[in-house]
Amino acid sequence: MSSGHRAPDKPQRLSVWATAQQTGPVQRRGRYVPESVKHPARMLPAIAAHAIAAYTQPGELVLDPMCGIGTTLVEAIHAGRDAVGVEYEPRWSNIADANITHAHQQGATGRASVVRGDATRLASLLPAALAGQVALVVTSPPYGPTVHGLVRPGTDGVAKFDNTYGTDRGNLAYRDLTGLTDGFEQILTGCAALLRPGGTVVVTARPWRKNGQLVDLPSTVIAAGLRAGLVPTERCVALLAAVRDGHLVARPSFFQLQTVRKARTGGIPLHLITHEDVLIFRRPQALPTPEDLTDTEGGPSR
Repeated sequence: MSSGHRAPDKPQRLSVWATAQQTGPVQRRGRYVPESVKHPARMLPAIAAHAIAAYTQPGELVLDPMCGIGTTLVEAIHAGRDAVGVEYEPRWSNIADANITHAHQQGATGRASVVRGDATRLASLLPAALAGQVALVVTSPPYGPTVHGLVRPGTDGVAKFDNTYGTDRGNLAYRDLTGLTDGFEQILTGCAALLRPGGTVVVTARPWRKNGQLVDLPSTVIAAGLRAGLVPTERCVALLAAVRDGHLVARPSFFQLQTVRKARTGGIPLHLITHEDVLIFRRPQALPTPEDLTDTEGGPSR
């Protein structure tokens, strides 16, 4: 019977992850190849590293089905885990490969590989031998046209560049919210089949505004996870702002700052984005069948 006291050898697991004590460029400097900065929606390395440390042990397998420049993979192999990534765009998968090579040159001990392809078809992309072997999935859905990329001042104002995932319109990033949700559900369904029973899925997501209306992507992700047969277990916060003397130090992009200033000038009390939602799911011991996910009248169960 538990006494109610935490074992002294186990660190306390907090729901707020202090993952931006250093800026993104500082976190990546020397650890990632310079071309990594060109991806328009990079995950903070500290977010991936925190998830890997919290939910896996050395030697276990980590998967990122939309790995981009390979942040999850790099942090996994530096932590002595093995990793597999899937990436749709050849440009980013090439950079992910380069980042893995760079990590090994720096002494990373884990093994990692990147598979090029459509993550909505994981079963046909990855070896059948991986089924039930993955301990942790760490990923994030694409934000499509809401990403801002990099900026450069010019004679005609501020120019935006490196602000798209690629030109292939088959990329999940270019679907509308309904299409994105359906695609992400397919990805999570594929991940569930690869996870070991009791394995964990960590998804970072945040809402955005479209035509002034809030698009609640985190809630959409939770619904997709449920339909994929996963069980939501935690909802945490990964800070995108530093904590200094009990206060948050925001690190907004140029466009975030500009949008908030314009909104406040117009009387709309917008605030800077200082965190991402971290949605955590667990794979049950037995995955539900399609019939389990359908009620007696043929509609989705709730």
